[in-house]
Amino acid sequence: MIGTGAISNLHARAYRNIGFELTVCTDVVEAAGRRFAEQNGCEFVGTYEEVCRHPRVDYVEVCTFPDFRLQPLEICAQSGKHIQVQKPIATNLETAQRMIDTARRAGIVLGVVSQHRFDDSSQFLYRAIRQGRLGRLLQCDAYVKWHRSAAYYSRPIKGSWATEGGGALINQAIHQLDVLRWIAGPVSELFGYWQLGALHKIESEDVVNAVLRYQNGATGVVQASTAFWPGYTERTEFHGTKGTAVISGDKLTTWDVQDDAGDPAPVAKEVASGASDPMAISVEPFERQFRDFAEAIEKGRKPLISGEDGCAALELVMAVYQSCRTGQKVALPAARLEQ
Repeated sequence: MIGTGAISNLHARAYRNIGFELTVCTDVVEAAGRRFAEQNGCEFVGTYEEVCRHPRVDYVEVCTFPDFRLQPLEICAQSGKHIQVQKPIATNLETAQRMIDTARRAGIVLGVVSQHRFDDSSQFLYRAIRQGRLGRLLQCDAYVKWHRSAAYYSRPIKGSWATEGGGALINQAIHQLDVLRWIAGPVSELFGYWQLGALHKIESEDVVNAVLRYQNGATGVVQASTAFWPGYTERTEFHGTKGTAVISGDKLTTWDVQDDAGDPAPVAKEVASGASDPMAISVEPFERQFRDFAEAIEKGRKPLISGEDGCAALELVMAVYQSCRTGQKVALPAARLEQ
């Protein structure tokens, strides 16, 4: 484990639950890294290079700020270690593509943590929409109206372009963008507006809106914020010619479909959401993703969320940012050309 901040503790718990051994960790803050090592029964080392070359490591997980992804991957490529990075895959598309190319040349598996694809709700909707149960998709939306405190952004690197790559869209709502793209399909064009530092003292967006057109002809809206107190449960909505499905938090909360047939929809009321607390989320989807990544290594296949998938989600983010900066509609994959 490279990086031992808050999300690392959740990941460590998921690994314990599925019987994986956390062998070694590092952190730029030595005291924090040693504390994490003691709490999780693993070795602490002083550098990320030591983690990536450690003889007892099968794969490396990177839970750092998004500007630190390529560096450990290049060492993993040299040492033949597989690597999984926390979302987003990188802060720009050029770096993301270099990561994908480096991993491919080295024959190592590259994965990106985007655990909401492993929610029961997302898995069910992915299958149901491909079975035609919603009919033809008309509108697919995501609303991430969250709140983060001033303390959350107290460090200058938080919400910065250089270290985090942006604000609410790339760091919070990228999960919902990934689910939208996975379930509804690729986006062909979009237009966006943002507010930079609307509430918080950050240089990037804490309010952003975009209108999308998917390749299948459906349209959509994405709204993302960390400025809306006290924070509201995120939603992804899918409207088709036969009905509507809504995911709230991690659960399918609405399934209104005409003349429906097939497996019963896993509709639920109790949801987990990071609306106001980033750690108030379920650990089970992480467990499922980590098992999938390990199986991908064992079987020599791509994980469900590969480097290419992480790059596709980042491409959407960058297209929205490009539109916000230029005031112009952006056709994908044009965002690859201007960052």
